[in-house]
Amino acid sequence: MSQKTEKPVLSGQRIKTRKRDEKEKYDPAGFRDAVLVGLTKAGSDLEAIYKFLDTAGSKLDYRRYGEALFDILIAGGLLMPGGSIQLEGDKVCKWGSCIFDAAEDMETMHNYEQVFVKLMRRYKYLEKMFLDEMNKILVYLKGFTESERLKLARMTALWMVNGSVPPSTLLVMINEHQVKDGLALDFLLEVFVTWKNEKGLPSLMMALKKGGLEGRLMEFFPMNKRGEEHFKVVYDEKGLGEVVKLHRAQASQEAKKDMQLQLEDLLSEGRPIKDLVAEIRESSSRNAIADSDVISLIWTSVMAQVEWNKKEELVGEQALKHLKTFAPLFAAFTTSAKAELCLMLRVQEYCYGNMNFMKVFSKIIMLFYRTDVLSEEAILRWYKEGHSVKGKMMFLDQMKKFIEWLQNAEEESESGEDED
Repeated sequence: MSQKTEKPVLSGQRIKTRKRDEKEKYDPAGFRDAVLVGLTKAGSDLEAIYKFLDTAGSKLDYRRYGEALFDILIAGGLLMPGGSIQLEGDKVCKWGSCIFDAAEDMETMHNYEQVFVKLMRRYKYLEKMFLDEMNKILVYLKGFTESERLKLARMTALWMVNGSVPPSTLLVMINEHQVKDGLALDFLLEVFVTWKNEKGLPSLMMALKKGGLEGRLMEFFPMNKRGEEHFKVVYDEKGLGEVVKLHRAQASQEAKKDMQLQLEDLLSEGRPIKDLVAEIRESSSRNAIADSDVISLIWTSVMAQVEWNKKEELVGEQALKHLKTFAPLFAAFTTSAKAELCLMLRVQEYCYGNMNFMKVFSKIIMLFYRTDVLSEEAILRWYKEGHSVKGKMMFLDQMKKFIEWLQNAEEESESGEDED
């Protein structure tokens, strides 16, 4: 039986590498030089600049050097950490073909905007690189001149308006070295003013909400200037009073969330009603939360304390017993007609949203009437005009006999006064 002999193994064999497998050396400086040659020929003619950039994309490797390309178009050269330009001889844009070397007027800014828009429309993969570029360049503000920051802020506003950059990108400016010197705030204000002039305040307000900036605007202020009055003065001077209203509304929402948590903690601890009233009153006064809002939070917290019986015939008795315990707490904050109506609407919405409470609505209202939480004026107003459409006919029908009793009692009282 013949045995197969093993073939000898060659050592030191040369393997030929195919050209397509060879990795080209990363050379951003070489890319920069090639781009600057084209920009030099184009001069300050933005149409010529775009035509060069459009055709150069098939020769130069935009996929590899996208951020370097945006460095050049914005700052005129390759940006180093901190915002300074990497200098090699005179290889820096000096011919009006970059934003930092352009005029500050909005007509010029719009013309530059179109170069970026058309370029990213032509090469879609540059969109992601542009976002990376903006996240980088907005932390380099200290390395730019005041004029350069102004032009960058105006361009940033235009890019945000056209959707190239999301408003949330502005949050990258919140870092100590830019905030403490007021650079982040000045930049932010210029962006907002430009946006307002371009698209109006409603558009700006919507963008702030969408971008999650509405609750973080104070963070752009230096630590020693973070105060509500100073905030108002700064934004009012820029004609941005609506931003102040939005900020206050957001601050109020945050304060309400904090109060909700405080209420839940106090209730779970089983604190006496007088302690609850005192702490909630202090908190609402400190944060300027109206009683009509406080009463809504109290209702939500109190009703969340119980695991309700699933049987409709038993849940009513359970609810009335529970609410009677906290009637003094409700009464402490139903000191205005608005607060009383707000409570009734919350009760109505709760009963409508929880099937087992559908038939309990009138009983809860009568309990609150007997415990001086609700006045007859508030109940009559709710019945005539203040009710919600949720379960309207059913709840009005439940209240019909009680309303008739209130009206008769009122008429008898008036009649007795007339006789006297």
